[in-house]
Amino acid sequence: MNALTFSSFGDAEVLEYIEVPKPKIAKGEVLIQMKAIGLNFADIYRRKGHYHLKGEPPYIAGYEGAGQVVESKSSQLNVGDKVAFADVPFANAEFVMAHEDHVIILEDHVPYQLAASLLLQGMTAHYLCHDSHLIQPKEVVVIHAAAGGVGQLLLQMCKMRGATVIGLSRSAMKLEKIKELGADHALLLTDKWAQDVLHITEGEGVDVVYDSIGATLNDSIAVTKEKGTIVFYGMSGGDPAQVDPRVLMDGSKKLVGGDLWSYLKTSQDRAFRAHRLFQWIFDAKLVVAPPEVFELEEGEQAHEFLESGKSEGKVLLVP
Repeated sequence: MNALTFSSFGDAEVLEYIEVPKPKIAKGEVLIQMKAIGLNFADIYRRKGHYHLKGEPPYIAGYEGAGQVVESKSSQLNVGDKVAFADVPFANAEFVMAHEDHVIILEDHVPYQLAASLLLQGMTAHYLCHDSHLIQPKEVVVIHAAAGGVGQLLLQMCKMRGATVIGLSRSAMKLEKIKELGADHALLLTDKWAQDVLHITEGEGVDVVYDSIGATLNDSIAVTKEKGTIVFYGMSGGDPAQVDPRVLMDGSKKLVGGDLWSYLKTSQDRAFRAHRLFQWIFDAKLVVAPPEVFELEEGEQAHEFLESGKSEGKVLLVP
């Protein structure tokens, strides 16, 4: 089979589309012929060497996608089943081996590209506003990177729960998109963003901040009201500065860490969150931006496009 690989770390030019052995499945596993593969910033971080990788090169990145079962040693899944996943390694290939517990069965009316566009970011947004902090009606929420993959979905879910949403973006061009998705306020992430938030809230601060930037964490704490919550779940802008725990104590504030894998411990966890997402899509309560689609062998161009920040929707690789 063919796969998108890298044997050294660096820019997108290190990617190679080469032939590699097809995986062999064991008991409880299936082989999936991929129809659509989600490209995520984590794949870029792996390519650059920022994440620890197991095994030896050539490395295959990717954790998210959708396809059809072509071989099965599972009592739960059959050849021909339409499936998807959000946490199965080596997804950037024509065929992917997956354990049955990590596979989500798709209904016939769910397109492969929708599943590959939605699951990872959608399930992340779902746990953030239901588990990390359960959004309540009339709460005021700040969402960093509100025009990003997780941000767009999180924004809509917070509005579904009755919150007032302040969306932030580094790009002035994306502020209108944030407003289109339902945000009450759209702010540019400048040096004075925290002052702008406090101005909007008349100095009171907000109930919860969802911070995926990292370097903004102390400002996120500063704009959170007494007894409020800061959910820290990413570092796209770099490592955060040290947090003085006395600041949290003095304001009775909660700093909560967030990682999707903590919330996908069972097949039931995956199925529940995925079913809820698809139901919202088909009930027209949740909108997913159309994806940008590249062939798997165009992986270098796909990585460069995602890194450019020009994408509004998911970037997909299609074998």
